[in-house]
Amino acid sequence: TLAFSIGPAVGGSPLHRTEAWPGVAGRLLAWTLIALAPFANGRVRARQRTLGNVLVGLAFALVLVWSAARSLGNSLPPLPPDGGDQAPFLLTASYGFQALVNLVAVVGFGLRFRNRGQDLDRFLAHGSTLLLFASLSYLFTPLSASGLSGGDFCRVLGYAVLLVGVWRAIRSSEFGRAVADERARVAREIHDGLAQYLFAISTYASRLEDGAPVEEIVPQLKEAAASAQQEARFAVLALSSASGTAPFDAALRRYVEFLTADGGLEVELEIDRRVSLAPDEQIEVFRIVQEGLVNVRKHAGAQRAEIVIGERDGQRTVTVRDDGAGFEESRNGSGAGQGLRNIRARSAAIDGLLDLRSRPGLGTELVVTLRA
Repeated sequence: TLAFSIGPAVGGSPLHRTEAWPGVAGRLLAWTLIALAPFANGRVRARQRTLGNVLVGLAFALVLVWSAARSLGNSLPPLPPDGGDQAPFLLTASYGFQALVNLVAVVGFGLRFRNRGQDLDRFLAHGSTLLLFASLSYLFTPLSASGLSGGDFCRVLGYAVLLVGVWRAIRSSEFGRAVADERARVAREIHDGLAQYLFAISTYASRLEDGAPVEEIVPQLKEAAASAQQEARFAVLALSSASGTAPFDAALRRYVEFLTADGGLEVELEIDRRVSLAPDEQIEVFRIVQEGLVNVRKHAGAQRAEIVIGERDGQRTVTVRDDGAGFEESRNGSGAGQGLRNIRARSAAIDGLLDLRSRPGLGTELVVTLRA
């Protein structure tokens, strides 16, 4: 359609039979492959390689169709400006075959949706239904190479439904991948954080059994238990935010409540309702705020911190500022600590730009500018 129909029309050239017939043949080939898709079983392992081979094969097939049309030239039946009895039999037969493959696609995607319940199959079935009506309209009403008809309207609407279904599937896949990545990351953090505290608790208990001084071990045991409890709460919050079971702002507010429960740090959280975050941005922003507040508690010696998720100069920003000790801005490089490196990596993962401003004795401000 793009090569033989849309391209010449956009270029201002009339649609001759050498362009029109390859367009018809290309649509038949495409819909034959689409109709066979729901009946294909098994999983493709080397997806990128297979997709590349399919695209090369389709391009080769279209070149063959175009070459054949150029070779046949004027021997191809013309497409009349008005339909009726003047429509060539080959064109009528092609629309009949297209209606058949559209029907096969409707049945195939409908059965697959009933068996699997996937949203993409539902949209493909709806789009195939509209294209089936378009083919039937071309088959049973006067055919024409010019002008618009009910079949044209159904075909455009069917293509739109197909595109919406594919777009929704891509978005769902991106969100699922982001959730899986975040869960894997939280699992690593549990192993590196919570598991270490539990190991420390086990070690302290063993030392008590061996007769170590109670007044020395019990305070350390309590501290390790409190740290393990806090790590477990943070992991639950991160997982609930990543899986979508808790709204982003609610999960973030709960995290701040847990962090400030001991009264060691006062945190003010401000979230602009007009700022919309994509699923992958929500996960990374949550972790950026977490990393920032952990740094404030451990290293800044601050009494108060402020979190602002809003807009600045028309751009979405995430700001973490504190009234702590601050440091020389020359430390923004490799010596700024693992926490800052993690924040930089998370900002880069969502195409964000990190800006860190700090002066000794005047606190620190961390600003992440999100993608437009």
